[in-house]
Amino acid sequence: MADAPKLDRLLDEAKKLLPAAIALRRRIHAKPELGLDLPLTTEAVLDGLKGLDVEIARGKSTSGLIVSLTGTKSGSQSGRTILLRGDMDALPMPEETGLDFASEIPGRMHACGHDSHTAMLVQAVHLLHRHRDELPGTVKFMFQPGEEGHAGARRMIEDGLLDADPKPDAAFALHIFPNFKSGSIAGRPGSLLASVDTWTIKVKGRGGHASMPHLAVDPVPVACEIGLALHAMVTRRTNVFDPVVLTLGKIAGGTASNIIPEMVEMLGTLRTTSEAAREIAHEGIRRVATNIAAAHSCEAAVEIRGGYPVTVNDASFVDFARGVVTDLIGAENYIPMPAPFMGAEDFSYVLQRMPGCMFLGVMPEGHRDHDHVPSCHSNHMILNEDAMAVGIAMHAAIAHRFLTEPLPG
Repeated sequence: MADAPKLDRLLDEAKKLLPAAIALRRRIHAKPELGLDLPLTTEAVLDGLKGLDVEIARGKSTSGLIVSLTGTKSGSQSGRTILLRGDMDALPMPEETGLDFASEIPGRMHACGHDSHTAMLVQAVHLLHRHRDELPGTVKFMFQPGEEGHAGARRMIEDGLLDADPKPDAAFALHIFPNFKSGSIAGRPGSLLASVDTWTIKVKGRGGHASMPHLAVDPVPVACEIGLALHAMVTRRTNVFDPVVLTLGKIAGGTASNIIPEMVEMLGTLRTTSEAAREIAHEGIRRVATNIAAAHSCEAAVEIRGGYPVTVNDASFVDFARGVVTDLIGAENYIPMPAPFMGAEDFSYVLQRMPGCMFLGVMPEGHRDHDHVPSCHSNHMILNEDAMAVGIAMHAAIAHRFLTEPLPG
């Protein structure tokens, strides 16, 4: 516990930075941006970093930034390097929170907390900058666009931003979650979040008059049968302890009540928590669709578009981070997650390249039951801004301890 005062100091300082974090978060929240090019958000980040002695690198394919802070303690050039990441983009959905700083752009909302991720990371730069004389190494801050389906992390990797010297030895990220107790940190070793793939099945028959189905080949009941069979396939052909979640989200075909269409299109998602289960499910989708279609004299064209991979936390780094949580805010504020969430994250691409890991709880005031709190991607999602102080301190504490102390094992 000799290290606890250091971390307590960081939390106290983070609380003093909270007003600046709230102001930046609200500025970003009011003007949400989508995709890979976020000029207003990037400008807000750069404004928030003015006056700091940091290096800023940009890539070719996104408006993302890598902000590097080099410690001034002896041995910094040969010390470790850690990457801290915050994503910046919003979602294409309306906001119905009633907040004074609600989205000013119709059809866009920061409903996943990326505005708070960005604001916390900016203030973490400030906090660590104050203590750079204690750091024998480098902290890289990854301000990333395009997490919501655009693979911004992968694009920044492809731009070479993560491989620039000094290369990070480990990575850490926070993600808000309104359904956890405010100010708590949740995590688990191994699979944290699922992979996500999108699949399309086009069932082709032969069109005709609704009064004479025997002269046509109706793809509609075939598509319905395929949908039911796919869900049955998940329960019968995959290991319940290696979960697969398959959803048929859309089925479309036909033009009128008295016409048998030639084509029906099905659209859905597939989520898994291991590459082995993912491969089994891919093969199963193709097998079930093509063979059921063939049994009814139809054809099925199956396309599976691979999305984000499984987000896998390094077990040793989770143990390290849990120790930081314990010393920073107390063991009672660490929530060990019993199972992964089936949502997906493109931080998974970063964790494929280096060890790392997590979640910050920000349940709004006045709530005690997580079941009644609008979650991420809800048009009513709000968060407890006071909890951002814990996030700022957590970023800084992880980096400080990783650079300054021997790692266990």
